[in-house]
Formats: sequence, structure tokens, C-alpha cells
Amino acid sequence: MIRARRNLLPALLLLLGPLTLGAQEGDSDPTTRPGESLRVSLITVGQGDVVWERFGHNAILIQDEETGWQAFYHWGVFDFEQVDFIPRLIRGTMLYSMGVADPASAQEENERAGRPAWVQELALTPSQRWELLALVQENALPENREYRYDYYLDNCSTRVRDYLDRILDGRLGALFSADTTAFTYRWHTRRLLRDMPLYYLGIQFVLGPTADRPITEWEEMFLPLSLMNGIREVQVPDGNGGVRSAVASERVLLDPGRPGPPASPPPALPIFLAIGILWGGGLLWLVGAGSDLGVGRRLGVAFLGGGWGLLAALSGSLLLGAWLFTDHIFWYANFNLFQVNPLFLLLPVAFLLFLFRGRFPRWGVKLAMFLGMASTFGVALELLPGLGQKNAEILALTLPINLALWAGAVRLYRRGGEEPSTGAEGAG
Repeated sequence: MIRARRNLLPALLLLLGPLTLGAQEGDSDPTTRPGESLRVSLITVGQGDVVWERFGHNAILIQDEETGWQAFYHWGVFDFEQVDFIPRLIRGTMLYSMGVADPASAQEENERAGRPAWVQELALTPSQRWELLALVQENALPENREYRYDYYLDNCSTRVRDYLDRILDGRLGALFSADTTAFTYRWHTRRLLRDMPLYYLGIQFVLGPTADRPITEWEEMFLPLSLMNGIREVQVPDGNGGVRSAVASERVLLDPGRPGPPASPPPALPIFLAIGILWGGGLLWLVGAGSDLGVGRRLGVAFLGGGWGLLAALSGSLLLGAWLFTDHIFWYANFNLFQVNPLFLLLPVAFLLFLFRGRFPRWGVKLAMFLGMASTFGVALELLPGLGQKNAEILALTLPINLALWAGAVRLYRRGGEEPSTGAEGAG
């Protein structure tokens, strides 16, 4: 889905036959007979090991059988050294570009290739092939290459999908836009990041309710493999009054023998719940029920309680900032803000006061009570039909800790000799 400038696709040109590689910037049109000698193929590449390779990649290969000219057009190309790349990434205004494969790097890239790849030659008319060539060559002009990238709505695969739909007179969209699948952007993302736990946690945390809407088969083609499978079902005129498959032929380009992408997301809920219980339970165990705590236990309480407060404040600020100040629309209105938010930043102060003074402040109890109630409210929203988002794993992690903070704050305050008037006693 996301691609670095150096990638697998140029290497695949070595596997496509004896045609001479001649696609360079500034080349003239490859044929004098529009579309007659052109061949158009959809190239699909499977998962790689780097996170931006987990969703696959695809491209359009156009070849001229008479001249040996060929070019490899693909999208979603990014460069870490691009001016303002990181600021744009943070703001959600990433500028990615369309690329034409560099044959000079083919051999080097072929040596490192370890991803499966397929080629599907498309049954297009000469005029359709010529139209597609004109479209992608215009897009390849320096002034047209860059575009605002979106991980789900405008990536390497959606660009290829849209070009093919255009030259197929809308047949692709007509076939796949009406039927809604049982899956969502979040579901597919969780599935494809299944064996990358840190990225999995991150994506579960930042995705908001927009990612939980069931998507159509057309939208599902943000995944290159879905486009590869879907194009097989498209029917086009055969020139004799009938129809035929839009795929004239297909074959495997590269089979490294690696397993295919995961079929479903991982059953991670018990793991998230176990971490939440261990963290919250550890805090309550350190607080204990006695009248005094040693220095070691006070340090442990301050570390678990204040550390969680700091982590929750920073991560909640990230979500709130993305909603208010960036174009990361799939992060907007994130219900995880009930579990973590900037208000948590005051809790480390309360735990530091306890650490050095031996007493938890009254305002800290009130704050912990409020945050615990907000966390519980977030869980209730998840249970209501039509509300909330698919964040059960985040709830399983955060709710036990937030409730433990509430109960622990009450116990610590009581040791100071004064009952809190916050209504929070029952939580202890």
C-alpha cells in the first residue's frame, strides 16, 4: 500500500520476457499505430516484511511488442528525504507520487526480491490500451506526479483501480460498488498487521469510528490482492457480439514460497485484558490495605500510577490533536479519548505529591474518580448498538487500569486521615 522509492517492481521486469527495457523520462510515444501493438498488464505484489509492504503493491505494465518499449507505472511512492515529509506526515497531508520504474536498479532489486508477484494481461481493445497509455503518461509528467495520499482512499491500488475503471467504461465500479462486505478498513488493517504487535497496537489505538463502517467490494480494492481477484470477474466485449473476461491470461511472476497474508485478525483481546489486569492489579497490590507504605512500595505506586497517567495523557493528546489540527480523517472523533486524554497529565503530579509527602491530594481523588467514570462511560457506548467503535481491545487494556487508579487514589487518600467527599468511597 505504501512504497519506498526503491522497491520490488523494477526487478520484475527481468521476468516479463525478452523485451528491451527502454522506458525513460522524455521518451516519445512508443508506437505509430495507436494501441495495435500494445499489451497492458496488471502487476500485483504480495506482502513484504516492512510495515509499508504489509498491504501489497500493484502497478500497470504497458509494453509495445513491435519496438520492445515498455514502462512500469505505479503509485504510492514516497521519499523520507522529501522536503517537509515528516511535518506533512504528522498533518495528514502527505505528498506521494507516481513513479516509472528505473531499469538500472532491476538486477539489484531482483536479488533482494522475496515477495510473491502475479501478472494479469488485460483483454483491452486497441483504443482502450492507447487511452490508458495517454492517461498514465500525462500523470507521469513532473508537474502531475505528486498527489495527496490517503492510506485507504487514495493509495497505489485505488489509483490503478480508478484508471482501469475509466478505460473499461465504468464496468469495474458498476460490478463492485453496490455490494457491501462484512469487513471494514480496521478489520483488514488488523488482519494484515497480525504478526506486528507494536504496529497492531498503534493502529487499533489511533483508528476512530470512520474505519469501522462496512466497506463495499469497490472500496476493498484499496488492497492490491482484492483488485487482482476482482478484475477476473469483469466481463468485456469480445468483438464478436459476446463477452469475455477482462483478464486475457495470468501467471505467477515470483513465488518465494512465503505464506499468504493472514485470513483474519489475531485473537488479541485476552492479551490486552491480561496486561490491563496485571497493571491495575499490580497498582492495587502495592497500595494494599495497610496504614503505611514503605519507600519501595511508594515508588512502585508512583511508577505505575503516575507512569500510566503520563502515558495516557500523551497518547490522548495525540488523538485530540489529530482530530482538531490534522487531516487524518480516520483518526477523528476517536472514542478512545474516554480512556486516555490530556486530563491524565495531572495524575503524575498527584502521585509525586504522594511519593514525597506520603499523602494523596483530595483533587487527585476527584480527578481519578472522573477519569474512571469517563472510562466506564466509554465502555457503555461500545455496548450500545450504532454507537462507539470497534475498540474492545483498547477498552480491555485501559478500563482495569483506570478503575484501579480510582480505587487506589481513594485508599491512598484515606491513609491521610480524612474521608474524601467525592462519592468515590464505594470504588475502594
